[in-house]
Amino acid sequence: MAKILVLQHHPAENLGAIAEALEEAALAWQYVRVFDGHPIPREVKGLGGLIVMGGAETVYQLDRYPYLRDEMALIEAALKADKPILGVCLGSQLIASVLGAEVRRGAEREIGWYRVRLSEAAAGDRLMRDLPSEFVGAHWHSDVFDLPRGAVALASSELTPVQAYRYGDKTYATLFHAEMTGEIMTALVEEFGAGLKKAGIDGAAIMAGIDAHIPALKRIGATIFSRWASPIQGT
Repeated sequence: MAKILVLQHHPAENLGAIAEALEEAALAWQYVRVFDGHPIPREVKGLGGLIVMGGAETVYQLDRYPYLRDEMALIEAALKADKPILGVCLGSQLIASVLGAEVRRGAEREIGWYRVRLSEAAAGDRLMRDLPSEFVGAHWHSDVFDLPRGAVALASSELTPVQAYRYGDKTYATLFHAEMTGEIMTALVEEFGAGLKKAGIDGAAIMAGIDAHIPALKRIGATIFSRWASPIQGT
């Protein structure tokens, strides 16, 4: 059974809907709980793929988060070994940085429920084809990045030009959270509620949107993640 390595940066930000797709593809996974100080592996030999989850860290503050250098080295190794890679939020930023793109603070925070628009290229993409051209995604980020050279833009939002991209045939990244569940969103709002209020973001409104948006987002996430996972076992 192929094993997927998962870099987890925050207790609440687990695989979410991705876990169901991995189970359906008969893939096992192993968390590296970065938030607990677990060491970042140096090699990708024997791995079926790599998933890099979200977190509060910033790619452009490596002195503050030195372990991100080890994560970027692991991502680079996975790219060189042509392993399937999936990056979510912070994960998408780390992959973009490894590929030479600039990651920086966005003009404003994008936290809550915002529309995602698929690009023309997404219509023929292995993961994104046949999805709605627009849908409401879950968002929780302050940083943005340029499209890495050689990558294909797959999605955008009103605030953020690059919401998803593909690099080669096996590396995919989304800044938005298609893996989001009600449990994860609730945990994030509860933990960071004071910060949201200080930033002028209505945590109660975000919570109210769970029932309205999670069911459709779950179907979209199931499609994206199952298509990413299924070739790993050769199905």
